[in-house]
Amino acid sequence: QGEAAYNATLAAIEAGYRSIDTGSFYQNEEDLGRAIADCGVPRDDIFVTTKIWNSEQGFDEALHSFDVSARKLGLDVVDLLLVHWPVKGKSASTWRALEKLYRDGRVRAIGVSNFEISHLRELAETARVTPMVNQVELHPLKSTKDLIAYCDGKGIRVEAWSPMAQNKVFDNAELVAIAKTLGRSVSQVVLRWHLQNGVVVIPKSSNPARIKENIDVFDFSLDVATMQRIDALNEDLRLLGFEPDGLLPELHEPPAKPWPYSL
Repeated sequence: QGEAAYNATLAAIEAGYRSIDTGSFYQNEEDLGRAIADCGVPRDDIFVTTKIWNSEQGFDEALHSFDVSARKLGLDVVDLLLVHWPVKGKSASTWRALEKLYRDGRVRAIGVSNFEISHLRELAETARVTPMVNQVELHPLKSTKDLIAYCDGKGIRVEAWSPMAQNKVFDNAELVAIAKTLGRSVSQVVLRWHLQNGVVVIPKSSNPARIKENIDVFDFSLDVATMQRIDALNEDLRLLGFEPDGLLPELHEPPAKPWPYSL
């Protein structure tokens, strides 16, 4: 939040990043909006994602939440709007609001976050527009291959939050060995693994050097054997500590400190 979020966003844009991910829950939309306005890069060259939080779900509530987010971001149109979590009894009406915003041209794409296959199937019963993105916890220790396959079959692009497993990848001996062999950092190896799996990835850092390191992943690739070595690290480790339905419907207010999944 504050100047830290503003400066990190400017550093990322300067390094070449053009996708910015936020959400009302993160309480930094104004800071990111200032950075977008001040960065000197044309607005159409920057892809901005924000999200509807749990307590803001429902048809009217979601429309109001979007108005607030757009105002804080200083944007007339948002590139991607996501439902942050599946909320029992409200996901369908929230999705109708996103469909309206999409039809009205106020968002260029709509999607969901933290939706499992069961949530996607339930949403499909009433949705007129298929989600374009599903942003989920995804990293070498939780590769979610079944969910990726399901989304691929429905034309839903998977996007990874916490791609570094909340820094647990840096202590993984196999990943350290692979990185050493390739002369790359562990984060670069993990990001290549994500990209070669066809996953959109959103690394997070406030360190300018790490920001630059994370985008320097387009001049090498992982061979099949290395991809398989990383795939074999999967242990279905959910770092959030509970299934998505464990949130619902009780949790509505942001906690005092940022949650792990915002890292």
